[in-house]
Amino acid sequence: MNNEELKPVVEGLIFAADEPMSIKQLFAIFNEQASIEQVQIKEVLDELKEDYKDRGLELKEVGSGFRFQVKEQNAEWVAKLWAERPAKYSRASLETLALIAYRQPITRAEIEDVRGVSVSSNIIKALVEREWVRVVGHRDVPGKPALYSTTKEFLDYFNLKSLEDLPPLSELKDIDAINEQLNLDSESAKDETDADNKDTDMDDQETVDDLDVSEIADVVKLEDSNEASDDSNSGDDESGEVKEALTAEN
Repeated sequence: MNNEELKPVVEGLIFAADEPMSIKQLFAIFNEQASIEQVQIKEVLDELKEDYKDRGLELKEVGSGFRFQVKEQNAEWVAKLWAERPAKYSRASLETLALIAYRQPITRAEIEDVRGVSVSSNIIKALVEREWVRVVGHRDVPGKPALYSTTKEFLDYFNLKSLEDLPPLSELKDIDAINEQLNLDSESAKDETDADNKDTDMDDQETVDDLDVSEIADVVKLEDSNEASDDSNSGDDESGEVKEALTAEN
């Protein structure tokens, strides 16, 4: 099977699939009689990317593989298909997810140290249930607290191929400068100062439909350089292992 014959088949498979498809998954569908190699599938995928360059859809590689999706510049119009406008995540939820994404693997206590307030168990539970966060181990300290990291589902939702695609911390703004941009309501502001009592389950009042990776990036509160350096040094080894694991899975 040559590339011209292979291209429409690969295109159809990706369109029909419920989830992104990796090159290995695509290759596994073809038996030995097809006489193709993985490098051939990669070539076809590159050709499909080029074919869709000037169209309303694009072939995008995310954490789990390749998928067709509406281009970002068309999102405003596509959103009109749904009458209800989804709500924003609370500030506390965004900060928790952001800290896990940028400082993984990280414990709940470490998240609380950075935020300066307690983290509601409902927030962690909801992130785990959405399969954006998972337990990857336990810190070797008294109590053996769970270490949290992001998942491939997190990468897929935020349109990322790997953790390396997250906006660099050096380009992020302080959280206090973006309150108006995030358009947070008064209930979310109360969550920040009294998280234990005010944070509620994200499934009760929040949706994920309009959450963007830039918002996840923007809510990382930058600390003093010494604090940031200490946190970075203490978690470098574990963080590297998690990133390598996600990259290897892809």
